[in-house]
Amino acid sequence: MTDSNYIKIFTGNFMIVQRIISELKAIHIYAVIKDPTESARLGGYGGGILPGFQEIFVNKDELDKAVPIIESINSES
Repeated sequence: MTDSNYIKIFTGNFMIVQRIISELKAIHIYAVIKDPTESARLGGYGGGILPGFQEIFVNKDELDKAVPIIESINSES
């Protein structure tokens, strides 16, 4: 396994992920979205465990700026 400069900061449904991505882009953080269910489907393995859920990854250097956005959105729920 290789080391990565990215760290997972959130797992949730499409709507919340899109809101977080939008707010991260506003402060010039360009996160990576992974959709394990869609990846499995495209690979021919069927659906995943949590259909409709996506993961957000950010560069470790941007973690300190990204976490307050996640916390703010989570506190509204």
